[in-house]
Amino acid sequence: EVRLVESGGGLVPAGGFLRLSCAASGFTLDDYAIGWFRQAPGKEREGVACISRSDASASYGSFVKGRFIISSDNAKNTVYLEMNSLKPEDTAVYYCARDSHCSANGWNSWGQGTQVTVSS
Repeated sequence: EVRLVESGGGLVPAGGFLRLSCAASGFTLDDYAIGWFRQAPGKEREGVACISRSDASASYGSFVKGRFIISSDNAKNTVYLEMNSLKPEDTAVYYCARDSHCSANGWNSWGQGTQVTVSS
């Protein structure tokens, strides 16, 4: 069974740090791109970052501005999102999903999400 499970969210003050994890099972990261997305109350879902080991690429949403780093550990079949200099506007539920490439638009196998709350 293909499954993605997010963890690592929490409540942090502005300027703080969190590392989110997306644990994959039922497939290997080498064959897919993994994307992080977020959705805040009343707002549309937006892409945060994506990593694709097949072409060794990583990309970020324009709002990230060097604050976040996406990485993967194939031994653990897990993708991480390190978030630095967090702002209150980063508050959202963060999800991970998989697709064939970062530029594709067929994201699937969504996880349940992890809540990130940044206090001002």
